[in-house]
Amino acid sequence: MSKELRYVVRILNTDIDGSLKVPYGLARVKGIGVNLGWAICSRAGIDPNLRIGMLTERQIERIEAVARNPEASGIPAWMLNRRFDPVTGVNRQLYGADLELSIKEDIQREMRTKSWRGIRHSLGLKVRGQRTRTTGRKGMTVGVSRKALAEKKEEEKK
Repeated sequence: MSKELRYVVRILNTDIDGSLKVPYGLARVKGIGVNLGWAICSRAGIDPNLRIGMLTERQIERIEAVARNPEASGIPAWMLNRRFDPVTGVNRQLYGADLELSIKEDIQREMRTKSWRGIRHSLGLKVRGQRTRTTGRKGMTVGVSRKALAEKKEEEKK
């Protein structure tokens, strides 16, 4: 192990605070949660109680190797964030910009096929069945302005 704590460590194109423990630091990467972080630590043979800043370059390379190909490392498919990808048909784990791009493509596909979720997305409404009577409002405030009511009454009188 290195003797000094590095305050910023770059893993999977993401800068991570070196004072965090390994699973929690890995959770800062978009596409990795805490549970997957623990699994990556166990498969890479790294103590999860270590701080990210105390890892050597070799340990970081092992973490990245397991994270880039988790199924081959023995991580179960149910932990991956892209199971049975519609384009390729295989289980994948996506990170960062790739994950954001695939989510955008999924939403665009739903909008093109005019599915219920796609229609809700295109209208900017709630997608997952939430109530919309009182929540999810955007833009101008809802309600009646006294000034506007007074002006309307004056116009009706004339």
